[in-house]
Amino acid sequence: MRQYKNYFKVKNIEFKSISAQRIYNDYLKRVERTISILSEKDKLDMLMEINSHIYEAMQQDGKENEIDKLLITTENLGLPEEFLIPVVAEKKLIQAVHTFNPKHVWQALKMNISNGLGYSIVSILYLGLSVFGFLIFTKIFFPSKTGLFYMNNEFKAFGFISNADEMNEVLGFWFFPITIVSAVIIYVLITLLLGMLKSK
Repeated sequence: MRQYKNYFKVKNIEFKSISAQRIYNDYLKRVERTISILSEKDKLDMLMEINSHIYEAMQQDGKENEIDKLLITTENLGLPEEFLIPVVAEKKLIQAVHTFNPKHVWQALKMNISNGLGYSIVSILYLGLSVFGFLIFTKIFFPSKTGLFYMNNEFKAFGFISNADEMNEVLGFWFFPITIVSAVIIYVLITLLLGMLKSK
């Protein structure tokens, strides 16, 4: 029995009909493509769930032949490129929140901007969280170029700037607790919003 690469725990369903086997294999390939940006664990979990659903549907008694029963099952599931996108977007966002990986952040932002207002707000908040994390890093290694900058008693910039000549950084050490507290508040808001969105 052939098994899909990277999904060694998922056993493919074997069909008597060659046509049914091709339909099934093609459907799983489309699922794989749609969930390809997820972590290996999430990909495995989703593929196992879909595979299990197809298997259980095929075991039910009915007058349909193997091909018709499989087509009805996949039609009820829907197009992977459509029904899996919201699930993938949510899982990607959770992965981004947990890992702080810029690659995951960008992928989550890109997917969730079109996934509704709630997820768009979460994505923007996460972007802010990532910015604060970046600023803590730059403040450690480039303290004179990171902070709250004034010049001639006028606000000029907040964050990291490449040319801070003639500007005064006014926060000093206080930049760390202010940034950390802000990041914690944003993280709590993200967690609360995700909980509300998942409960809908």
